[in-house]
Amino acid sequence: MTARVVVADDQAVVREGIVMLLGLLPGIEVVGSAKDGEEAVAQVAEHAPDVVLMDLRMPRCDGVEATRRIREEFPGTQVVVLTTFADDDSLFPALRAGARGYLTKDAGGDEIVRAVEAVLSGEAGLSPTVQRRLLERVTTGPPEAGGGGPEPELPDGMTPREAEVLVLIAEGMSNADIARSLHISQATVKSHINNLFAKAGLRDRAQAVRYAYMRGLVRPPGRSFT
Repeated sequence: MTARVVVADDQAVVREGIVMLLGLLPGIEVVGSAKDGEEAVAQVAEHAPDVVLMDLRMPRCDGVEATRRIREEFPGTQVVVLTTFADDDSLFPALRAGARGYLTKDAGGDEIVRAVEAVLSGEAGLSPTVQRRLLERVTTGPPEAGGGGPEPELPDGMTPREAEVLVLIAEGMSNADIARSLHISQATVKSHINNLFAKAGLRDRAQAVRYAYMRGLVRPPGRSFT
């Protein structure tokens, strides 16, 4: 299957370079390019691509706003951020806007292909750098008031095992990785994921990562949910 892609970047040299790189990659067809967020939304309306590779800092309409509009108006199109920045002020607004992948511009062609394939299969296409940043943020955040007391009740009626699976999703693990880590079958992993997604109202893994972050479910090493 060939993924139809639109590239959005305000720097012409960078945009053309990305388009040229994508043209050499297997399984990707570039169907349009845009110099800002407004053009990106228009290109999606015209071409109905599978994925937009979205820069964040662009004039007129930035990448976060363009991502929000695309996900609301054209839910069949996924967004993978491709930007220079992996700071909190860029990363978390983009994920909240609906981006399902996030790469920095030092990503190689193979990494871009993996991210595109991941978001099209319902997973999060996050670079290792971004995954580390997410984990650093959630594991080094400010402690809750009254620390040292009992662990808070898990949200949305989630079981400890479902919460454990959610944490491993937030760490970027595939179903197969989770199965190996927990010594359970992939069918059991899928069952836990379906249950926790239903309980928390989640649609995909990118939302699961955001949910785990917002609910403080990712714990420093050594902490458990029991």
